[in-house]
Amino acid sequence: MKPTLVILAAGMGSRYGGLKQIDPIGPSGETILDYSVFDAIRAGFGKVVFIIRKDIENDFKEVFVSRLSKHIEIEWVFQELDKLPQGYSVPPGRVKPWGTGHALIMVANAVKEPFAVINADDFYGHRAFETIAGFFNEQEKQKKEDYAMVAYELNNTLSDFGTVSRGICVTDSQGWLNSVTELTKIAKTANGIADIQPDGKTTMLRENDPVSMNFWGFTPSLFNHLEYEFTQFLNSGADHLKSEFYIPSVVDSLIRSGQEKVKVLRNPGQWFGITYQEDKPMVVEKVRNLIRNGHYPEKLWE
Repeated sequence: MKPTLVILAAGMGSRYGGLKQIDPIGPSGETILDYSVFDAIRAGFGKVVFIIRKDIENDFKEVFVSRLSKHIEIEWVFQELDKLPQGYSVPPGRVKPWGTGHALIMVANAVKEPFAVINADDFYGHRAFETIAGFFNEQEKQKKEDYAMVAYELNNTLSDFGTVSRGICVTDSQGWLNSVTELTKIAKTANGIADIQPDGKTTMLRENDPVSMNFWGFTPSLFNHLEYEFTQFLNSGADHLKSEFYIPSVVDSLIRSGQEKVKVLRNPGQWFGITYQEDKPMVVEKVRNLIRNGHYPEKLWE
């Protein structure tokens, strides 16, 4: 059974100032998302599910349907504010999406096989897709249904132009995830890498800390967990206008309760992404270098 690639593409790009999911960075107009799908196909994935918002549907389909439909099956699902459990409603004034955990609930009817989850605006590299595909193959052979996460070193995931959100991971000696903590304001400082808290205090972090870049490997058993955890999230007073329901928080809860195990797959490959407009020239140049070194063709889709 070929795994499915689920792409989180419903973000609003507030720090970028536009719809960065479809912003071209390749020599033939390719987006970061194009390179992820290309790598997934090479690794043996059989379907792509895009999670988007209704208001960007036409923009997305105009860019990607003609490019990708000849190469892999495509499906679209929509993350909207009012897609909530029965009995709940959107708080007045809320415009921000509910977060990545809520987005995944939207694909429950579209995914019946093991699946990987990625961000649309992160460049993960071909090794990451090969690594997660190998994990799925091994799980199938052993008839297991553990989860996985492709991890990167914190120092290799930062922006020179502002703060970033990262899931800081702690593993045991066998590489199983013990905990993951979502930190939403990590920055380079004169003293090193720091987590900047709402009150202005800082906690220093290590350069080689493994971090989640939202590259996960799951089975469909996750969907029941998500529905339960999202209800708990809403019941906890999540009527704040900016509160979000994150995948790492769900995973952390499942690990701590002993309901699931998550293997951390250390990835030596290159990660880079676009958080701010100033990040784009760096991304364009890195893609150019990968093409020069033979990792990708000059034009991805023929």
